[in-house]
This record gives sequence, C-alpha cells and structure tokens, in this order.
Amino acid sequence: MIIIHHLNDSRSQRILWLLEELGTPYEIKFYQRDPATRLAPPELKAVHPLGKSPVITDNGRTIAESGAIVDYIIRHYGKGALMPPFNSPDYESYLEWLHYAEGSAMLPLLLHLYVMRLGNAGAPLHERIEGELANHLGYVNQSLNGRDYFVAGQLTGADIQMSFVGELAKLFGKIDAYPGLKSWLARMHARPAFGRGIEKGGAYRFAA
Repeated sequence: MIIIHHLNDSRSQRILWLLEELGTPYEIKFYQRDPATRLAPPELKAVHPLGKSPVITDNGRTIAESGAIVDYIIRHYGKGALMPPFNSPDYESYLEWLHYAEGSAMLPLLLHLYVMRLGNAGAPLHERIEGELANHLGYVNQSLNGRDYFVAGQLTGADIQMSFVGELAKLFGKIDAYPGLKSWLARMHARPAFGRGIEKGGAYRFAA
C-alpha cells in the first residue's frame, strides 16, 4: 500500500487529493512543521535525504518530488484515469503543465513568500518579483480562458499539480486579478475528493 509521508501545510495535500480522486487505498504518516521555523521535522530525513514533503513509499520504492509522485501514481494506479492517452495530442500539453507547476510557476511565488519576510531589506527585489508573478499568473489565467480544466476538457494530474500555484496566488491576495484562475481554483475546491483529502490530511491553511 502507498504510504504518504504527509507534512502539514505542504504540497503533500495535493497527493492526498489525487489518491482520493482515484479511490486508491493509502496510509498517511503525519509530520508537523516546527512552529517557530516552519521547517519540516528531522524525522523526514529518515525517509528521504532531502527531508522534504511530499514523499511516498510504495512496494519498497521511495519517490520524492510532486510531479514525479503524481505521474507515478497515475501510471501505476490510475487505470487510464486523470491523464490523456499517450497517443493523444493532449498528452504533451499534459506533461508540460505537470512540470511547469514546479519548474517555473512556483519560483516567483516562493520568492515572494521569502522576500516579503525580509521587510524593507527585500524592497529592491519587489519590482522584479511582481513582474514575474504577473507574467506567470497572466499566462495561467489566459490558458484557462474558456476552459474548466488545463487539458483535454477534464480533470487530470495537471490540475492537481497546478493547484498549489492557485493556492499561493490566493494566499498572497493576487488571485482576484485573474478571474480564470480564481474560478478554476473554486471548482477544484468544490470537488468531493478535494474535501476528503482535507479531512484526512488535517486543516490546510491554504484552502478556502
């Protein structure tokens, strides 16, 4: 059985959502952030050397990185669900969104998170970061124009992977400027499987 090493208030929440969408049995091992530093506990290093979450163990295999985990679970347990067929024109777009989430979109969001903690010391970086946020959130918003989902007119792993981008955009008060992204995130939150993931994973401060 898949074991999710689940850190509170982290990207591992979307792995719970994915497994709830698929109806795949899993076990949760809980980890709590240090309340002062907000860092993951050292116990996670016993699971994977980076000591980060999400990470899963399954059949003797340990897998880290959100995109790799989403891809692994869908290929091994999805039975064709939540991804376009390999020979479909949508498959390459699916892969692009699956990797874009962490490869490009999350960087300016995380920079915003960390630089804002610096107060006035971070001021020289604000303009550049705001420009990158507008570039990426605008691209995501435009891509959702007239669409309920990112790929193939249906929920896929790309939507699940991209959800954290929407969560942080909302947290930072940016999402109202991007109505396509805002309505998409609301649709994701309304899915019963999303709610079940929240219930099982614990309170999630990025959720509505």
